[in-house]
Amino acid sequence: MDLAIMATIFALPGQTATLHSNCIMAGLGKFMKQMAKLQKKMGALQEELAEKEITVSSGGGAVEVTISLQQEMRALKIDPEFLKEDPEMVQETILEAVKEAYSKSSKISEEAMQAISQEMQMAGMPGM
Repeated sequence: MDLAIMATIFALPGQTATLHSNCIMAGLGKFMKQMAKLQKKMGALQEELAEKEITVSSGGGAVEVTISLQQEMRALKIDPEFLKEDPEMVQETILEAVKEAYSKSSKISEEAMQAISQEMQMAGMPGM
């Protein structure tokens, strides 16, 4: 709907449509500034998540998985002695370590993103 038409429809008695339209435009300008600020925060958060890492170990430390908070696997360390164990157990241990690393990384990332999402909702935007 055209802003001028909206201003005319929602203008109070004795109020001119231009005055109401100016209020709408001022509110829109403020809203856009808030959104630009939140976009900057989102970009900074994305960079921060890409840089931070967590390390998860499994099998009593025989397997270590390092992953970024954007779920990019960075390292997999396996104790050479552990490889002498039953192959099925080795595979299960590695798989569990990888799953746990992804799960923890995802949880931390989601919590950080929810904080930004809440700010967006407070600024009047629907949730992400």
